[in-house]
Amino acid sequence: MFQSFTVTARPEQGPPRLAALRRVLADQGLDGFVVPRADVHQGEYVAAHDERLAWLTGFTGSAGFCVVLRDIAGVFIDGRYRTQIKAQVDLAHFTPVPWPEQRLAGWLKDRLPKGGRVGFDPWLMSVAQIDEAREGLKGSGVELVGVTENPIDRVWADQPAPPMAPAKVHPMEFAGEDHVAKCARLAEGLRAEGLAAAVITLPDSLCWLFNIRGADVPRNPVVHGFAVLMADGTADIFIAPEKLKDLGDHLGQGVRLHDPAAFAAHLATLAGPVLLDRDTAPDAVRDILGAANVELGRDPCALPKARKNPVEIEGTAAAHLRDAAAMVEHLAWLDAQAPGSLTETRVVADLEARRRADNALQDISFETIAGTGPHGAIMHYRVTEETDRVLEDGQLLVLDSGGQYLDGTTDITRTIPIGAVGTEEKAAYTRVLQGMIAMSRLRWPRGLAGRDIEMAGRMPLWLAHQDFDHGLGHGVGAYLSVHEGPQRLSRISHVPLEPGMILSNEPGYYREGAFGIRLENLIVVEEAVPPEGGDAHRAMLCWRTLTFVPLDRRLILADRLTPEERAWLNAYHAEVREKVGPRLGNAARAWLDAATAPI
Repeated sequence: MFQSFTVTARPEQGPPRLAALRRVLADQGLDGFVVPRADVHQGEYVAAHDERLAWLTGFTGSAGFCVVLRDIAGVFIDGRYRTQIKAQVDLAHFTPVPWPEQRLAGWLKDRLPKGGRVGFDPWLMSVAQIDEAREGLKGSGVELVGVTENPIDRVWADQPAPPMAPAKVHPMEFAGEDHVAKCARLAEGLRAEGLAAAVITLPDSLCWLFNIRGADVPRNPVVHGFAVLMADGTADIFIAPEKLKDLGDHLGQGVRLHDPAAFAAHLATLAGPVLLDRDTAPDAVRDILGAANVELGRDPCALPKARKNPVEIEGTAAAHLRDAAAMVEHLAWLDAQAPGSLTETRVVADLEARRRADNALQDISFETIAGTGPHGAIMHYRVTEETDRVLEDGQLLVLDSGGQYLDGTTDITRTIPIGAVGTEEKAAYTRVLQGMIAMSRLRWPRGLAGRDIEMAGRMPLWLAHQDFDHGLGHGVGAYLSVHEGPQRLSRISHVPLEPGMILSNEPGYYREGAFGIRLENLIVVEEAVPPEGGDAHRAMLCWRTLTFVPLDRRLILADRLTPEERAWLNAYHAEVREKVGPRLGNAARAWLDAATAPI
């Protein structure tokens, strides 16, 4: 259950694969082809069978795409991956392209003459992506052409088979609402909007709606499949029959089962209007339904899934306390090791072993990030045997990890000093901590989105002319995807925050070639109680912290904290001692008492 599922490619493998792809494109009369990170379900995470971008380029980031033309292959990556990509691709054959600053249409117009034909797989690109690109190409004479056979699959001789992991029931004690009630609730919304049906393509939406879980995607307990929810509350689901053998009669008579091969034909029978999520539905689905039959909107599961019910919230809180005990035991062990005696892989192995001691753990929630020194500046660094570094005196270690428990999903980052580190690193750490505290303490009026408040977590860095190139926070599922939309703490997020939404709070700072810093707690939106004696002029929302692991006092310049920041930190550490201390062995308990002493 803990094996690696991902496709890896060495930089030197890219050029011959690129040449083979170009030969196929020439045979098809195409001047280029778009290779996205996505699979047919349009989720963030993909199985090894669908790692086409990694196979071709070597780039393993969770977002991006490659555009292969006859004389250039651009790999479009955002700010999180601009250091990582330099080590993973052959820069003589693949050109990093800053994205989203550089859009697909503009890049193509600059490089192709009128009459240029660029292929794409309509099952691997969303309605929104194709609409944006075609709008941007208007008047250029450059055409996007949907293909029926993906040319990557023609040249990928040892492509892994599609995943066929069995699905399992996610019981009511963890789900908090049965799937019949969920279907009825969402169907009522469809009827209110005059919609006949909704097509669901995201695996985590399908799993949430029908209270099932699976193992088709690395580290995320989802089942690959499609669903059509009808306005009468019944549903059709398209999942390989061999995956359903352990579900018994869980799905009931209101859910009709089909083989995935029947999905396209079934779509063609639907009378509209049919709801499609513009941002996540494959463009092929719109083509099959017919544009006149489609109502573009949002996946009907997205917001209900994001607004966790009380059972999901308290299950997640309980999972975090057990996870915290494993983290603290690990940190106590780590602190007892001399600088120079450990490697990144040893750190990863110890932490994952401590999590596995919990019988409720089903898997880790993503590949553990343990980056020391310059590796800490690679935001999504993954240690390998080739990159493994020794933890040396004076370095910082960025440790980002999490678990998939039956009752909740965790995600935590701590930055740890190895030996004695410099004042510059401590100053940056203190600013990152101040950003985390600012967001943790924040209250805000209803109706605000992540873009409206995320600057609170950046302000201490901005004042020092520093920043970081990832969002301040992402949504998190309840024993589902560790990255869950639509809520985010990001300057591009327009989704209002609502009670029950769980997000990460993770400011950071990264200096390429030197060090990285990130701190991360998970937090849940709640109704704010007015301060005692205060005037409740307006109802507010606030955060409840779910993560309880010490923040390293050795890296804090205490004289730079305000009285309010100091009070928050000391109160947080007192709560860590109270909640986690009784779960620890004697040695870790003694370490925790020292690590959470008041500042």
